[in-house]
Amino acid sequence: MLSSASSVESFRRYSDTYYLFRHQLINGLLPGLILFFIFSRVNFRFWEKFSVWFFVLSLILLLAVFIPGIGSGHGGATKSWINVMGLFSFQPSEIVKLFLILSLSSWFSYRGEERNGDFWNGLIPFAIALGLISLLVVLQPDIGTLVVIVTIALIIYFTAGARLSHILGLLLVGLGGFGILIAQAPYRAQRLMTFLHPELDPQGIGYHINQAFLAIGSGGLFGLGFGQSRQKFAYLPEVMGDSIFAVIAEELGFFFTASLIILFLLLAWRGLKLAKIINDDYARLVVVGIISWFTFQAFLNIAAMIGLMPLTGIPLPFISYGGTALATALAATGILANISRFASSH
Repeated sequence: MLSSASSVESFRRYSDTYYLFRHQLINGLLPGLILFFIFSRVNFRFWEKFSVWFFVLSLILLLAVFIPGIGSGHGGATKSWINVMGLFSFQPSEIVKLFLILSLSSWFSYRGEERNGDFWNGLIPFAIALGLISLLVVLQPDIGTLVVIVTIALIIYFTAGARLSHILGLLLVGLGGFGILIAQAPYRAQRLMTFLHPELDPQGIGYHINQAFLAIGSGGLFGLGFGQSRQKFAYLPEVMGDSIFAVIAEELGFFFTASLIILFLLLAWRGLKLAKIINDDYARLVVVGIISWFTFQAFLNIAAMIGLMPLTGIPLPFISYGGTALATALAATGILANISRFASSH
């Protein structure tokens, strides 16, 4: 589907229909498969020793995007990429998702449920750590990634034994912060209004969602056929990124997209089943974190395309264009495979 969705943009930019597809294979799939193999073979407890360093590295990576000559912008984010001497670039926020899962899982498992549920020993340190990461992501600004990171962290915190009142308190603070972000940037308020009334400005702020609706509606039950999308011809924005689900629906139809959603649900079910049977607190939190990352991000992406959520610019895991996102997701899947192997042998 990526080869089909990216073909028009590839030809327009590089006069080569498969340039971006090859780029994803070489810079995303190939390193991702190597990382998957390595991480699936390394005992998951090995990563527990580096939990503090993972958190420190997360802060360094997120700070590096603001250094002139190193940080660069892409899409809606002012600074969200790191350019390494002009040779290649990567998106640190994707790596931070995995690093944060590993560091929080280790910290919570070491402290135990009693201390995790305490206000001063659990909530306050967690809120400070999450606040630092969130602030750096907001400054990029990348609100979609912020929502994913905060959700992952809260799910891990809840699984580790947090009190429901503490979770609700953090959610209220988060909603207040989100309200401030909307007030500071008028385009965010416009996106929210577009979500509520997509028909109001179809040629302006509502253009993206309306083109997505056209793509999905055109697909019907069985689709127009592979490669036959009309919306990818300069109509649908971000066609190979966060809009790729709309192209899948247009070309392959309702039954195929429903099957794709079922695959993500099966991944979630298999992950939660693994978390339930594993007899290791650290492994359980890592599994919950990675599974919530994949499934919640997929939910955000698909829900935005069908009008159930505001557009956030979140890519569809494993499918959307983005080498860093694919390689990191495959590395995380390697860790899941190793934990699954451990669970089956005990």
